[in-house]
Amino acid sequence: MVGRSRYSLPLTPSLERKFEALEGEFDVRVLGSAAEQNGRDPRFHLVPPVRPRALDGAAFYALLPLRVARELHRERPDAVLVQGAPETALALAGRALARSRTKVVADVHGDPRAATRLYGSPLRRLLSPLGDLLARQGLFRADGVRSLSAFTDAAVREAGAEPTASFAAFMDLEPFLAPPATLPERPVALFVGVLQRYKAVDVLADAWRLAAPRVPDATLHLVGRGPLQNVVERLVAELPRQTCWTEALPTEGVVRALDEASVLVLPSRSEGLPRIAVESFCRGRAVVGSRAGGIPDLVVDGENGLLVETGYAAALADALVRILSDRPLAERLGAEARTSVEPWLATPEQYARQIRELIEKVVS
Repeated sequence: MVGRSRYSLPLTPSLERKFEALEGEFDVRVLGSAAEQNGRDPRFHLVPPVRPRALDGAAFYALLPLRVARELHRERPDAVLVQGAPETALALAGRALARSRTKVVADVHGDPRAATRLYGSPLRRLLSPLGDLLARQGLFRADGVRSLSAFTDAAVREAGAEPTASFAAFMDLEPFLAPPATLPERPVALFVGVLQRYKAVDVLADAWRLAAPRVPDATLHLVGRGPLQNVVERLVAELPRQTCWTEALPTEGVVRALDEASVLVLPSRSEGLPRIAVESFCRGRAVVGSRAGGIPDLVVDGENGLLVETGYAAALADALVRILSDRPLAERLGAEARTSVEPWLATPEQYARQIRELIEKVVS
């Protein structure tokens, strides 16, 4: 399994459950990135961070073909499952270097074009033509492709490929599955996510400036940190009575924040299959979201949430005012949200079996 994901060792209990289930189906080796402080685990080959940190990503991707080639020589795997379309192209280059016949499977979690456009420094946009080329080549030349939802299915087909299988990743939702709490007395909108451009926290800030005067008893609670932290800091300074910010929360803290909220707001410019929306549904909270990426695969307008056009602060403000000023509406949508989460409740064992079936299909 290859990807840019950062792992801290020892694994969290949730990740340990996932990898124990995978090991029940096949031998697992992981090539990824290491967090700052890391232990050891024979299943993981983790690349330490590069200094200065600004060069970390470039170094990881530049050396990925060589590292994949080395792992292919060392482990002789039946298949390589690669998270991300551009990364798949680099893994295919590694296979060529190793002169290996190992099957390479692309694992597509979101829009392949988003990585260079909506993440990190604006300078990454200069790499968009290269990123797009790598993504197309990775998907087109992979021996198999796993997608998540209708949105990622369409992204794969747009690149000229066809999904070999489509199923969601394992999400450890157990902490979120207790009976939901009732809505708070005073309305609260909750945002949880990294403060990156793809999450459109800047659009949310503009929307809240429009909405807050219309719902004077409501609060916006933002949870997250990242490059757009200054956007949140300015919003809190302008509307201190109606805005609060928490940089990070553990899982139980996210559960509590959802219980203390009336609705989750997800204004993203790009999403795969947003886990936080599924967690919100588990807690009986509706979602006000944009029509971006995989959000409409989860949120049905007027049934378990409200959808607005991507990037329009005024429309997002109207939707927030509508649900924050109408408790019966928030309760009705929240009740339906709790029901609609059922198709996404999979055990790690079910996920591991699906991965094995995918690999067997590609290898055969």
